[in-house]
Amino acid sequence: MIRLAVALTCVTLLAGCRSTTTTPGAVPPPSSPNTWAVVNGKDITKDDVERAFRREAAAQQRSPEEEAGGKLTVLNDIIVQELLLAKAAELKIELPATELDNAYNEAKKNMTEEQFTKELASRNLSAADMRESLRRDMLANRVIEREVSQKIVITDQDITQFFEANRAGFSRAEDAYHIAQIVVSPVKAAQQVNRSGNDAGSAAEAQAKAAMLMERLKAGAPFAELAADFSEDPETSQRGGDLGFVPISALQKVPAPLRDAVINSQPGSVRVVSMQGGHTIVLLVAKDTAGQKDPSMPAVKDMITRTLRDRREQLLRAAYVNSLRNKATVYNYYADSLVAAQGKAPSLAPAAPGK
Repeated sequence: MIRLAVALTCVTLLAGCRSTTTTPGAVPPPSSPNTWAVVNGKDITKDDVERAFRREAAAQQRSPEEEAGGKLTVLNDIIVQELLLAKAAELKIELPATELDNAYNEAKKNMTEEQFTKELASRNLSAADMRESLRRDMLANRVIEREVSQKIVITDQDITQFFEANRAGFSRAEDAYHIAQIVVSPVKAAQQVNRSGNDAGSAAEAQAKAAMLMERLKAGAPFAELAADFSEDPETSQRGGDLGFVPISALQKVPAPLRDAVINSQPGSVRVVSMQGGHTIVLLVAKDTAGQKDPSMPAVKDMITRTLRDRREQLLRAAYVNSLRNKATVYNYYADSLVAAQGKAPSLAPAAPGK
């Protein structure tokens, strides 16, 4: 239920899990057996990773390899987050206490105090852990907002070119709804279904995972990034959850709760539909009426602008974080230990390479 660094997992995977940005063979030993990585001289410890790992998912049965892979992903998330927090300090980006309080209250508003306390206890976390996680995530998001989102400009020429290249898609025989989804199933799949390998295996795990995803979305995490990392529909997860425009006739054939979550929503809204132990987080991107469209229509122009902005933001975010990492000194001892063990999950804290 408690969030990791939002909006950044895809760029973490792009950055990879290399152990260092310096010359191979120049990796210094860790300062202690508890050190799993170092970012510009700052230690990331096993305890940091374990705590973040518990925030992401409730305790569940995993193979040693699955657990090691999950922790490696979490560690890379923390590495990227540390780079963004350092950038936040450089840019003098601050987070008012009132905004952190609001985010904290928003994250737990759908639970009673007893339920909230029980959920934290099930993950061996405290309220202070949750507040610190939110603080770090919100600061990291603000760096992305300033350095990435605010620098993207979509011109009228961009919009016209997109329309001309996709003219056929702007003529509809019936009303349609542009939808994106994140699917969470209570049944573990036989193969990896998303970018991170995260897959709920029970109704309780599915519920906790859906709650965690909603927290990330409320804090500003990009829907497409969360879908790629966490959605358990292997087809749409590869597209960031995007279903494209779905005609009204097709929507009439889906279960009523899903249909109503789309039809009764306004563009930009997100709703959770829960059925039979599973959960579908539905984003209504846009509505489109029947007939031929053109860029002079405000709704068409807005839709094209959002589409182009989302595409460019995803690319620029990946490039920006990779650029930060290229300029940093990063040692990932945990990744080195997995390589040295030839993929066998270590049972102890990793030692330095060659030790």
